[in-house]
Parts: sequence; structure tokens; C-alpha cells
Amino acid sequence: MSRKNSHNEVSETQAAAARVMRALRWPLLATRGGMLLERLTRAFWPFWSWLFVIWTALAFHLLDQLSVELAYLAMLIGGALVLGFLVIGIRSFRWPSQAAALARLDGSLKGRPLSALADRQAIGANDAASARLWRAHLAAMAERAAAARPVEPDLRISAYDPFGLRYVAATAAVLAALFGAFDRAAPLGDRLTSGGQAIASGPAFEGWIEPPRYTGLPVVYLNQLAEREPLAIPEGSKVTLRLYGQPGAISVAETISDRAADTGSADAEKPADEQDFIASKSGSLTISGGKNGERSWPITVIPDQPPMIAVTGPVERSPAGEMILKFEAADDYGVVGGSATISLDLDMLDRRYGLAPDPEPRDNITLDIPLPIVGDRKDFSDNLVEDLSKHPWAGLPVLVALHSVDDPGQEGLAEPEQILLPGRRFFDPLAAAIVEQRRDLLWNRKNGPRIAGVLRAISNHPEELFDSEKAYLLMRMALRRLESALSGGLDDAMRDEVAEMLWQTALLIEDGDLGDVRERLRRAQDRLSEAIENGATDEELAELMDELRRAMQQYMQALAREAEQNPDQDQAQSGERMEITQNQLQQMLQRIEELSRQGRSDEAQQLLEQLRQMMENMRVARGQQGDQQGQQSMQGLADTMRQQQGLSDDAFRRLQEQFNTQGQTGRDGQGQQGEGQERPGQMPNNGRPGPGQAENGQGTPDSLSPGELAERQGALRHLLESQRQALPPPQSDTGRAAREALRRAGRNMADAERSLDQGDLPQALDDQADALDALREGLENLGREMARNQNPNAGGQGDQAASPDPNSNRDPLGRQSGSVGRIGSEESLLPGQDPYLRSRQLMDEIRRRSGDRSRPKIELDYLERLLDRF
Repeated sequence: MSRKNSHNEVSETQAAAARVMRALRWPLLATRGGMLLERLTRAFWPFWSWLFVIWTALAFHLLDQLSVELAYLAMLIGGALVLGFLVIGIRSFRWPSQAAALARLDGSLKGRPLSALADRQAIGANDAASARLWRAHLAAMAERAAAARPVEPDLRISAYDPFGLRYVAATAAVLAALFGAFDRAAPLGDRLTSGGQAIASGPAFEGWIEPPRYTGLPVVYLNQLAEREPLAIPEGSKVTLRLYGQPGAISVAETISDRAADTGSADAEKPADEQDFIASKSGSLTISGGKNGERSWPITVIPDQPPMIAVTGPVERSPAGEMILKFEAADDYGVVGGSATISLDLDMLDRRYGLAPDPEPRDNITLDIPLPIVGDRKDFSDNLVEDLSKHPWAGLPVLVALHSVDDPGQEGLAEPEQILLPGRRFFDPLAAAIVEQRRDLLWNRKNGPRIAGVLRAISNHPEELFDSEKAYLLMRMALRRLESALSGGLDDAMRDEVAEMLWQTALLIEDGDLGDVRERLRRAQDRLSEAIENGATDEELAELMDELRRAMQQYMQALAREAEQNPDQDQAQSGERMEITQNQLQQMLQRIEELSRQGRSDEAQQLLEQLRQMMENMRVARGQQGDQQGQQSMQGLADTMRQQQGLSDDAFRRLQEQFNTQGQTGRDGQGQQGEGQERPGQMPNNGRPGPGQAENGQGTPDSLSPGELAERQGALRHLLESQRQALPPPQSDTGRAAREALRRAGRNMADAERSLDQGDLPQALDDQADALDALREGLENLGREMARNQNPNAGGQGDQAASPDPNSNRDPLGRQSGSVGRIGSEESLLPGQDPYLRSRQLMDEIRRRSGDRSRPKIELDYLERLLDRF
């Protein structure tokens, strides 16, 4: 009975295995198909790669470049290689069997379950327990086999093709499919077989007419043209004829080229295997013989016309002084280049003053005309824009000659235009005079002594002519170099250097110092006034009016910022001054522009003067608030310095917390250190902890992270920048030094912000200390400037001179209070030493001692209070 049960169980197991195999029919079939693809790829990759090469050669008509014999040889070699690669592939190919596919599928599964299902129990088959174990094993293998999936084929053949030739062939085939053209010439079979068929069916020919490449016209295939069909081709087209058959079987007669001189007759028959010639004149082309009999075509050769170029309007000058020359150019196939040549017109020149001597030899000005980057160049118009303000011919009569070039090299010339070479206009009389002397120096160096005398006369009383000290010094430097060079011989390099210095001097005088809004407004008003008086063009007036509008807008914005910072003073004087709106100012500017365009210069000048007076009254009204504004600025800067000191103390406390955490960790992990080692509370680096240390592993509840400290530092930097920009213009060297110190403080704050953001607290403390020093220096200089402005005769005792009580300005220790917003004292506490350096040394020593946690607690508390206080 037991044996019968065992037999039944074995049968059931075998049936289950058979069901599993039936379920694996699709994965097994897909795996076998992948193996088939894999073996085909490995066996036939040379075959299909070579087919790609042949496809590319046919698509690009590479055989057309060979003779008939070489073409036959290439085809024989190609066909032999195709057959060879095919035979090699067939011999190496093996059809994948069912067993091989089953083995690959079984190998992809863990434990090879398919092989296990086919196994039989070798021992213990009569043992019930062993049989049950075997059946459980087969059931597990059947479950694992049921999850089988098709095995992907391995199509990598890099081991068979290490140089990647298959990729080269595939890429060439793709390019042939995209850019190849089978319809551009006769089919390859016709060409290769024409020679062989010549004996049987008669001679044949092929012909092409290829226009010059620059025309962009297509190739004409003669075999596709009807008999006597007229042709029109560009001059310079290349005619190519290929004749197949016995020599002399086909003759060619043509009258469209110049080669008749070589043969003695234009109608001479010239049998040959291949002929080519250039079409240069109208005529006919006749081909006699062959299976098609005689074929002839009348051909008209279209001559290539030279290009055309012309000036289309008067030469204009931009507000910046650039020359704008409008032109148009055309050509039947496109313009490829051109230029404008500018030469001096001596016949129209007024030879007086510095222009009386003959000019020194100077090359003509040659400018390339602009060509369209995209689009058609057959007919276009454009503007030639060039700034020639610095050229010595600027403002003088010149001749402008335009010429264009096409691809064959033909040139088109335009009639020379007589113009005054445009350049920058200088409305300031002094700037215009200096530019004129510069032109005379470049005209002929013989003018040097006269120019030196004029410059010396101009600079005799600089306070009457020069508004810019920098411009005066630059002109004096140019004058000294000119006089020095004249004594030893003025060479080209020194002449050009002096001319450049004079040009920069004129620019400084004309443009002025544009760093201050008031100065910018004044310069804009002066330039507009000069332009109205000298009769400037509408474009120049529009440019100057825009400049004046921008300057007035910036000036009004500056006044608005002052009003926001001083609302009380602004309200106090609101009833004492005339108010004017922005719309009223714009209406005045529009009226000035209208009067100038109408030629009513006197009325425009009067209205401009009224506008100048109105803006000056606004400046005076705001200037009366300067002292109070200075006091508020001093107070704001003092608050900023106190906030910076507090931020520096917070950063130092954060550094102490980091160091104390490291010290606590060292005591817990290393125990008591021996003699000669650092004590747990002693800071390395001369009492300055490293950037990665913390106190007791925890900060105080109100401690800030370096990122938060960096945000506070950035806010302080922006506050300082706004306070610095709100300061009134400096009135002395002391005021300028104060503003430079505040700029330096801003840079130090930026460095401290960057160090805090990176977690480098020691470097941040150094940067913050530098910022505090710069702030103190700036406050001191501002205080001295205010004291001097309030009471020029009182020196540094401006506050004391205004106080009735001589002791009212002394502190509890009897020291005289300072003028810096009554902060501290100006009396030295340490005679003979730098008080700021000494105070910094004391603060560093206090910080070092407070970081030594081995000191008594009462001393540490005292040091902490000192740090909190200062």
C-alpha cells in the first residue's frame, strides 16, 4: 500500500513538472529567438557592414569619379567581398537548438530549477520521509521555474570588431540616406553597362553643365533634355562630356568656349573619352553619333554683371559723433565684399591757422562695408556707422568713395561724395579750443611751438577757465611733454601721446565730473545752453535734453531722499519755499526744446536760465538744513558703531562656547593632562579658539548661529552704506577722508559677513575689529568737518565756543568732550601712544583671559561684565 502511494506521489510530481514546462513555452521561445538574433549578428556583421559601404558609394556617386575600367574593378572587388562575407557568415552560423535555449533559460534562474525538475531521486526513494523531502524540493523548484522570464540576447560584438568598423559603416549609410541623391545623374547600371553595350548597341554619352558654385544654380543633365531645347546658363559654367564606345564613334562640336583657338576651328570635331570646357559665349553644342543619332542644343550664356553700390542719402552724425553713411548695393548673384575709402579734399579746405602748412603724409581711411549676416546679398541697403571723432580729418572736407566686389572679383565703384567728416561736437568753448589744437598738432608737427604757446596762455589763469582740477593738471602735463619733445625733436610716438592727453583733457572739460548729481545737472544745463547758442541739430538737442532730464530726475531723487531722512526740517520749511511739481518741470523742458527747434534761441535761453535759478533755489533751501542733517548722520553712524560692537561681542561669545565644548570633550576623553601640555581651559593660538569649537556641547539659549550672525552683519553693512550715501557732499579733505574711512568700514563688514557665513569666527572677529577702527576714524573726521563748518575760527572747539559755561562740555573726570557727536573725549589718555591700538590690545587681552576657564569664577565674571560693557 505504501509503495503504491509513493508511486502515485511521484506521478503527481512528474505531472506538475510537465505543467511547468508547458507554462515556459513562451519564455523558452523568446529566449531561442534572442539566441537566433545574437548568432546572426555575430556571423553576418561584416556582410551587412559592407553592404552599408556599397550603399554609401552608390548614394554619393563615388564611382562617377573613376574611369569605366576602375569602376568595373571596384564593382568586382565589392561583389567578391559581399560573397566572401556571406559565405563566412553561413559557415559560422549555427541554428540555436531547443536544448541550448532551455539551458540558457535555466542558467538565468537561481538554483537551475529546470534541471532540478528533470532529475530523479537516486537514493531513499523507498523512505517515506526522504520521498516527502524530495517532493518538497521539486515543488520549490517548480515554483521558481514558473517565474522564469525570457533572457535578453547579448548583441555586443566588440570582441569581434574591436575598431568599431560597423559603426563607421552604419554612420555612412545614415548620411547617404539623408544627403545622397540617386536622381542627380544617370543610373549606375546604365553607366557601367554603356561601355560594354557599345559594341552591341552602339556608342553612348553623358553630359552635364555645372554653373559656378557662387550662383547657387543646379546642375543641368544633358541626357534629360529634349532635342533643340534652348538653354540659358551663367558665364563660367563648366560643361563635362563622357563618351563611351570605340574612339571616334562620337564627335562633339561646340561654339560656346574659347578652346577653338587651340584646334583651329570652332566647329571642329573632337572625339575623346572625356571632354570638359568652360562656357564663355553664346552658341550651340552638338553631339553626333551613338544610338541616339545627332543631338544639338542652342545655348545662351548670361554674362556676369559687375556689382553696383551707391550712397542713398546725406551723411549724418549721431549725437555721440559717429558717422552714419547710408548706402545700397546689388549684384546678380550677390555681393561678397566692399569698402569705403575716405580721402582728404584739399581743394575744398580753408587753409588758415593750423591748417596753413601742408599736411603730413597720412593714409586714407578704409572702412569695410557691413554685409547681411543672413538673407540675400543680391540687393540690400544698410548703414555704415563709424566713430572718427579722434581722426585729425574730423570736421574737414573729405571725399568718400564706395566700391563693392562680387565672387568673380568684379568691382563696382560709386561716384565720390564730398562731405564734412562727422565727429563729436564739443559745446564747451575751452574743450573745442583744445580739440582744435590737437588737430593742428596731428596735421603738421610744425604747429608745435604755436600750440605750446596757445596752451600756455590758456592755462595762465586756470581758476577762470577750468572747473576740473584734473583736466587742468592733465593739460599741463601734455604741455610739458610737448615743450620737452620740441626741444629734442617731436617723433610720432610722442606726438600721438600728447594728442591723446589733449583729447582726454577735452573730454574731462566737456563731460565734467559726473560723480555728483549737482555737478551732473550743472554740466547738462551748460551743454544745452552752448548747443542752443551754437545752433545744434535737432538730434543733438534731443540728446542733450534727454541728458538734462536724467540729471534733473537724479537730482530730484536725491532731494527726496534727503526729505525722507529729515522729515521735521522739511516740514518746517515747507511754508517758506515755493513748491514745484515734476509735471511743471517736464513742461518747462518741453517748452525749451520747442523754442530751440523753432530757432527762438533767446527765449529758450531765458527759460533755461529761469530753470537754473529754480534748481539753485532748491539747492540753497536744502543746504540750510545741512548742519542738522550732519548731526543726524553723526548720530546714525554712532548707533551703527554701537551695533557693530555688540555684534562683535556676540560673535566672541559664540567663539567661547565652541572652544569650551572642545575643552570639555578633551577633559572627559583624555583625563588629566601632564605637565608641559596645554591646560583644559587654555586656548590655542594665543588664546584664540578654532572655528569649530563649542561650549559644553550646548550654546546658551540666546546664542546665535554663525549664519544668523552673518545675516545681522549684512544688515549692518547695508545700513552703513545707506548712511554713507545720505551724507552731504564733502567740503574739505577731512570730509573726503571720512567718507573713504566709511567705505573701508563697509568692505571690512563684507569680509566679516563672508567669514561668519563660512563659520570662521576668528577671522570674522579680526574683520569686525577693522570695521570698528574705520568707523571711529570716519566719525572723527566727520566731527572735525562739522566743527569747521559751524565755526571756522574756533578750530576743534566749535561746541565749546557756542557754550556759555566753560565747564558744561566736560565729563565727570574733568576731560573736554569731543566734537564727534559728544562721544568720548578728544584728549589723549595715553600720551605718546596710539590710543586705538592700545584699546584694541586691551580688548584682546580681556578676551584671552576670559577664555581661560581655569581662572577664578569671580575674575571670569568681571571679565564677562567688561566684555558686555565695551
